[in-house]
Amino acid sequence: MSTHAKRERLLLADLLEASGPQAPTLCDDWTTRDLAAHLVVRERRADAAGGLLVKPLAARLERVQAEFTAKPYEELIQLIRTGPPRFSPFALKQVDEAANTVEFFVHGEDVRRAQPDWTPRPVDPVLADALWSRIERAGRLFTRRSPVGLVLRRPDGRTAVAHRGTPVVTLTAEPGELLLFLYGRQDAARVEVDGDKEAVARLREADLGL
Repeated sequence: MSTHAKRERLLLADLLEASGPQAPTLCDDWTTRDLAAHLVVRERRADAAGGLLVKPLAARLERVQAEFTAKPYEELIQLIRTGPPRFSPFALKQVDEAANTVEFFVHGEDVRRAQPDWTPRPVDPVLADALWSRIERAGRLFTRRSPVGLVLRRPDGRTAVAHRGTPVVTLTAEPGELLLFLYGRQDAARVEVDGDKEAVARLREADLGL
């Protein structure tokens, strides 16, 4: 049975291929080529990927990222499609599902929503529940720098407290949209925001995400 991570991987690879190597993304000034190189390095060069979180390794990551960015774009797409090598932790189904479902979903939207004529992607209920589970488990990590209290609510009424504090802002949206907001894509996420005007403004300017 196909996993969420596998399906999101293939959807993202198709989207990157269709967009071409020079399309914009929501990842700062990255093009689709830069994003593709990042995805490959993350799965295939653990010796460098640690630079995403460990500052002393950042220079090494930058060098390796540049090497992969210079590779043919078609090769990068194929490496994403085929997945990590056998010795990579990401080759384990459980790790792949836990680490990549959200990663590929968010980056797919980074490509899709950077286009001027983008439209929302339909998300099936099973995937939506998987994204919501991630929000429930890791919401406080992504919102640890929030300057206000933050409550997340699905349209069906299910809620999660992402950050305790006052004043409180409530975000209502489908799980995928809430996840994008928590990952720092506040301007691109389609959410209903309820709270004091000043608190909402502070939240929109906050540095959310890892």
